Formats: sequence, C-alpha cells, structure tokens
Amino acid sequence: MRGTPAGIRLIEQKPMNTQFMNLNIRYDLPKETWEYVIPEIFLEVEGWLGYREEIPYWFSFREEEKYVSASLEPNGLFFYGLMEDDEWERWKLQFKQAATAKLKFQVGEIELGEV
Repeated sequence: MRGTPAGIRLIEQKPMNTQFMNLNIRYDLPKETWEYVIPEIFLEVEGWLGYREEIPYWFSFREEEKYVSASLEPNGLFFYGLMEDDEWERWKLQFKQAATAKLKFQVGEIELGEV
C-alpha cells in the first residue's frame, strides 16, 4: 500500500464557486476617476492581469480557471468570477479597502448594507 512520502503534507483543495459582488462605484464618477484612479485600484489588488477586450481580469483570462472580471453596470461596478469562498472573501476585502482609500469614500456592497 502506497502512502504519502514522509515529510510531505497534502493540501486539501476546496471547491471553487461562482462569485459576484456589486460595488457602489458608479458610472457617473468623473471621467478622470475612470481613466486614472480606477486603473490604479485594479493594479493594487492581487492577481491583476490587465484588460482583454476592454474587460479587466484578475488571476486568469480563462473562465474555466480561477478568475475575476468586472463590468460597469447602471447600478455600479460588478465583479464576477470563479474562486474558493475563503479566498473570495479576502480578495473582496482587499479590493474594497484599496478602492475606499483611493476614491476617498466608503466603497461597499449596497445589497449587504455596507453603504
């Protein structure tokens, strides 16, 4: 019977789930904010890759793998992705904190009563 070699610990992989959040970063912010400040926030958050067809992506451009993408909707900046739940919660917090610091207003999810 074969086992795990001595000294090697197996890491339990948690399932990845579809994730989403809608932030109070609205389309009607000044043009300068969208051109300069928002891209700075994107750069600060873990996993930033860049834009593909004008859509920002983190971690992967492939939606079968761990990824996050964003789109600007009438009610705010919407994020959609595939990630483990615990990691998603940490990533969301990192994004909200970076956005709050750069935008100088409390960034959060309206649906959760954060703002």
